[in-house]
Amino acid sequence: MWRNQLPYSVLRSVNCQIRRLAVREHDGEFVTAQGNNGSASVPTIDENRFYREVAARVCGQLEVEKALSACIEYLQPHVPVDEMFLQLFEPGLGAMRTIARASADLASPLDILTSLPSEAKESLLTAAPQLPTVAIINEPEGHLISRVMLEFHGIDLRAVSVVVLPLLVQDQMSKGKNWGCLVLVAHRRAAYSELHRGLLAPLIELFAIAMSNALRHREVLRLKEALADENRDLQRDLRRQTSEEIIGQDFGLRVAVEMIRQVAPRDSPVLLLGETGVGKDVLANAIHRLSSRSRGPFIAVNSGAISEALLDSELFGHEKGAFTGALSRKRGRFERANGGSIFLDEIGELPAPAQVRLLRVLQNREIERVGGTETLPADVRVIAATHRNLERMVADGEFREDLWFRLNVFPILIPPLRERKQDIPAFVSYFVERKSRELRLSDSPSISPSAVDALLAYDWPGNIRELENVVERALILNDGGPLSFDSVLSRPSAAPREASERQPERRTLDQVASAHIQAVLALTDHRIHGPDGAAEVLGINPSTLRNRMDKLGIAYRRKQRRKPEPS
Repeated sequence: MWRNQLPYSVLRSVNCQIRRLAVREHDGEFVTAQGNNGSASVPTIDENRFYREVAARVCGQLEVEKALSACIEYLQPHVPVDEMFLQLFEPGLGAMRTIARASADLASPLDILTSLPSEAKESLLTAAPQLPTVAIINEPEGHLISRVMLEFHGIDLRAVSVVVLPLLVQDQMSKGKNWGCLVLVAHRRAAYSELHRGLLAPLIELFAIAMSNALRHREVLRLKEALADENRDLQRDLRRQTSEEIIGQDFGLRVAVEMIRQVAPRDSPVLLLGETGVGKDVLANAIHRLSSRSRGPFIAVNSGAISEALLDSELFGHEKGAFTGALSRKRGRFERANGGSIFLDEIGELPAPAQVRLLRVLQNREIERVGGTETLPADVRVIAATHRNLERMVADGEFREDLWFRLNVFPILIPPLRERKQDIPAFVSYFVERKSRELRLSDSPSISPSAVDALLAYDWPGNIRELENVVERALILNDGGPLSFDSVLSRPSAAPREASERQPERRTLDQVASAHIQAVLALTDHRIHGPDGAAEVLGINPSTLRNRMDKLGIAYRRKQRRKPEPS
């Protein structure tokens, strides 16, 4: 079975090792070691068979931790061993990474970093040019690296002995060589002798191959996961590009679309402004498709949907071991968008630390992964969008002014649906056709002649997204006749108004409050307290109303007392 699971080159190396052992000049049998009491000897074994059996168990499992567990079960009659650890030294991090822990009845894949003291790191780096020998450590409390590693894994130093097999393995990232080790732990003192060293030393190459194979397997799984992420992004982008079109480009969106055509061929940042649901993502796609980067990736990020703790990792990626749970290197959204465009939706929701890092990307066109020191080029066109007033956020200290200047190179205002109602019939036709396919209806229903009138009389606070939901709800509730929307609008339709009335006044909250208070004062003949007074009408305490009037600069109008007529 195991022959079919490993590459030919690995099998050839293992077989050569076994053949070299088979032709050694010896009689084929020897006493492996003394017993635990120092006098009794363990049974003799056939050396060739011993190495073949170990090789079969190492190569018989694709998961290295299961291979170690099978080896322990076979080795226990010949070598004192209760646990095995497979570890890899990470020079860049100055730490030891444990990738597997096993006993005879338990096998655990791990990816845990243990920070090493500076003297331990120096000793490992110094030993790199020459492969050290098998190390027998019967008193691990006196050995720095063993003490640190055993304490980290919760093993009592006073009750164990250790053998360390040094492994020189292929580094998958740098394509160079790196240190690893196989650690055998016996849960008793003074368990190992020179005979154990001689028995285990020929296994070094075998376990080095096993570790290299395990690291290669994990790298394949990581790349497979990264490929799946890329594929999901690509499929989503393809669906968006093929299923969404700009409706209203000849009417309500004519100005915005003309601006998009002007800026798309450039690499300048674009800031899309508009209420929630006006279709900023569709226009961001249009900018990318019309640009010279259209063959590159288009990566969309909802800045408000990612937790602040994970935002840096999502945007800029992280290195393996950068934080708890960072089991492998991860490419961030900016790195994945290299050569294309990134769409940062809800840019106003970015927390301050992420704003600083985004500013650096825009200024220097480079990124650094979290936990990394390597600077990576960021050939990315930034398209940002928000429904918030960034200029006011800058004035309030909620958004960085320098980032605002960087993003506000070419702002495009997307009007709400209530200001482009001439596009509603086209939207309804488009959504009826598309939603009918998504709902697997046999045919698209016709639309009642008066149905669009109700939609035109509605103010659409949710904009195009609300209209899309209304159409879908009407299709679900439709009994087979012409489609009507009267019963599915979320609230009563407002009467049609003139365009000037539909425009919200640009007034501050204090201005609105002042106007309302003055209107109530006029209604109550400027009486503040008492029955039917302004305070009672407003539902607040009279002293609170006076304080509010003082703050807003509203004058009191006390009644003039009539002077007594002279007698």
